[in-house]
Amino acid sequence: MRCFPDSAVALKRLRIAERQTQIKFLSESVRGRVKSWSVAAKARTWEMNFPTAAALWAVVVLLGAFLGTRQGYGGPRFAVALGIGALLFAFELFLAAPNVLQRARGWLGENGSTLAALVPLFAVLIYSVSVAGSLKWTLAGAAYAIVPALVLATSKGKASGTWQDYLAVAIIWLPVEFRWMYRLFPFPPPLTHILSILYALSTGVAAFVMVRRLDGVGYTFDWGRGFGRKVLFNLAAFGVIAVPLGMMMGFLKYEPSLARVHSLPVSAVGIFFFTAWPEEFLFRGVLQNLFSRTFRSRWAGLAAASIVFGLSHILHAPFPNWKYVILATIAGFFYGRAWMKTGSLFASTIVHALVDISWHVLFR
Repeated sequence: MRCFPDSAVALKRLRIAERQTQIKFLSESVRGRVKSWSVAAKARTWEMNFPTAAALWAVVVLLGAFLGTRQGYGGPRFAVALGIGALLFAFELFLAAPNVLQRARGWLGENGSTLAALVPLFAVLIYSVSVAGSLKWTLAGAAYAIVPALVLATSKGKASGTWQDYLAVAIIWLPVEFRWMYRLFPFPPPLTHILSILYALSTGVAAFVMVRRLDGVGYTFDWGRGFGRKVLFNLAAFGVIAVPLGMMMGFLKYEPSLARVHSLPVSAVGIFFFTAWPEEFLFRGVLQNLFSRTFRSRWAGLAAASIVFGLSHILHAPFPNWKYVILATIAGFFYGRAWMKTGSLFASTIVHALVDISWHVLFR
């Protein structure tokens, strides 16, 4: 993302991973996992609240505004684009505060949950009218926002892992994977990737967290007993395997950079919020979750989601990039393991972000 100097390289490399009645459809291993989510929720030592989320939101938005104006962007079109980004970021960030999510679900209720899709829908309509002006892409963007929610609305009351669940994943993921979304947000160029990711994530959150109310996603910024140990274990285990393997394959080259260290605070913000968190939501919170229920085994779900995560990197140059696929599959295993052991996307996102940041600073 060019809006954040020097973080563009890292972000480009690693872009783009309810109900109790559902338990009866699961195997013993998955039943244990569902139970562990409930136990883990009671063992939380910290959960993000609304004031904390608002403070984080303000810092990131102000940082984006500062860096954008520093690069010479301004005027009404830039203000609208920045405002849309701020709106989408607020939607996905505030819902990661458990008290906000609970109130939003209670306010909308079961029957009104599809209204959550109006947030990304109105965002793309406002952007298209004020900034882009392409009727074709406006209609495409509108369909992207509402179709997943409508598809999942037909699965209410059913056990997770229906064909509608996987169809909704494909609708949300593939336009991002093949970068079709970039045409929705052409201005300003430094925000194209970020707006695309925010739009996709907001659509996914509206569909799976608000409409489907998929159990066990772990969509919250929280911390619990033992999280630190599990984060460090999965980070270290991946490093022990991936660094020697990556250097042996010629994929990694040890080349630490002091300049990249200087830009690290800004790069870390971009990596965490616009790469690690969205990918963890999709590949762990949704896909690994669904695979675990479909295969009736959390380890089979972990393996399947890791392979899909690895294959999602095959388009990186030079195509087909099998070296990247191998390392990303291994990374996906340890990210998924962190999510599986904690029940929290926040924990797996920290592992993911630390891997990306280490790569950004130490390797080429």
